[in-house]
Amino acid sequence: MKGNFDTIIQDPRPVIVDFHALWCSPCKVQSPILSEIAAEFGDRLRVIKIDVDKNPIIASKYNIQGVPTVILFKNGQLVWRQSGVAGKSQLHEVIMQHI
Repeated sequence: MKGNFDTIIQDPRPVIVDFHALWCSPCKVQSPILSEIAAEFGDRLRVIKIDVDKNPIIASKYNIQGVPTVILFKNGQLVWRQSGVAGKSQLHEVIMQHI
């Protein structure tokens, strides 16, 4: 995933990365919120999920200490980050600043 990840976040569209783990209960709350956001924004936004247990190098690079952690990239630059569940209205507001 490492090579692909770096390419994906270079997208000029906003890219939301959901750092999660299968054992994480709050991650199960975050997932449907991100699915709704992805459906709402369509191809103006990209949403990807990174399992921190399967991708420890990427998780370490972005200093992921807890899951879920949601990071918004644009043109490869980290422009917003939150640990813990991010609500739909909060995500919508942040994304609108970067579209």
